[in-house]
Amino acid sequence: MTPGSEKTLVPYAQLNAAEHVTVTKVASRSSYMTFGKSRLFVSGTFLSVLLVFVVLSVVYTGSSSNGLLCVDSKTHTTVQNNSVLHPEMRIRFRGTKRRLPQCIIIGVRKCGTRALLEFLNLHPQIQVAAQEIHFFDEEDNYDLGLEWYRKKMPFSFPNQITIEKSPSYFITDGVPEKIYHMNSSVKIIAIFRDPTTRAISDYAQILDHKRSKNKTYHTFEELAIDEESGLVNTKYKAIRISVYHRFLQRWFEVFDSKQIHIVDGDRLITDPLSEISNVENFLGLDHRVTENNIHFNESKGFYCMRNETQEKCLKSSKGRKHPSVSPDVLDKLQRFFQPHNQQLFEMIGRTFNWPAPRAMLQ
Repeated sequence: MTPGSEKTLVPYAQLNAAEHVTVTKVASRSSYMTFGKSRLFVSGTFLSVLLVFVVLSVVYTGSSSNGLLCVDSKTHTTVQNNSVLHPEMRIRFRGTKRRLPQCIIIGVRKCGTRALLEFLNLHPQIQVAAQEIHFFDEEDNYDLGLEWYRKKMPFSFPNQITIEKSPSYFITDGVPEKIYHMNSSVKIIAIFRDPTTRAISDYAQILDHKRSKNKTYHTFEELAIDEESGLVNTKYKAIRISVYHRFLQRWFEVFDSKQIHIVDGDRLITDPLSEISNVENFLGLDHRVTENNIHFNESKGFYCMRNETQEKCLKSSKGRKHPSVSPDVLDKLQRFFQPHNQQLFEMIGRTFNWPAPRAMLQ
């Protein structure tokens, strides 16, 4: 929810996960008389009984929960107070339906796609898919058809934008064409960060997974640098993904550049409001996400989302500590990525403040 909007808060009880549930509130006014010491009977002389029925047809599509129903009187959009910070908790109102996404976050993995989605979900005119659908990159899902995909989307009003994100879309062959076939006017968002940092973050996530399974693992240096040649190992997937321009070229071959927006993932960490403002402009939305919605959590060391009632930070697996990497290996990676970064900058018409190799700083 955003400041400056008048909101009507309507409490609701736990709802069943049925397709349609009707909630009826009955308010009555009556007189009572007491007979005996412990029994109450309705007076036979009451003057009138007023029955007020408020009927709401709602569908609850998440787990059972008590909360608040929030109606934004300015935009006429309705959201659950808890669902703004927890998109997996949903309700449905008349006039809403599941729609194919008008905007898709295609990646890049470990560049902040989840944080971006959570920040955007604070906007009252945006509804986000709670989970990564992997419709366009997994053939088994794609074979189920667009109707299956549509049913994975959240309920939304006509004036809201539905957004889905699956980071592997960015690197998977054929995905741009499939998305274009669904909707040639869809808007695409990609988020990039320093490619060396991204590769290390990618390694850190897999390392945590292997440690939790008591599996053996290699150091980052062993994977990133070819032992025989001493050169950067371009067969290592974490390195390949960070060569952004090779994958982005496919998207520019299918979509008009005006349909593709690039988010600075490093700036999203340090100054999220500026990046969210740019996305609002790209989507043609009013600026509704403000400093009141984003709070820097000192103990966690990064920005968290909040509204009038609660705060939400990304789970502990986000922003995990990176392993220590040799300065020589870091420099070798930065020198490897430097020409690729330059090709990316020329492609998108902008630059990022990514670390330069030591040789360039001398």
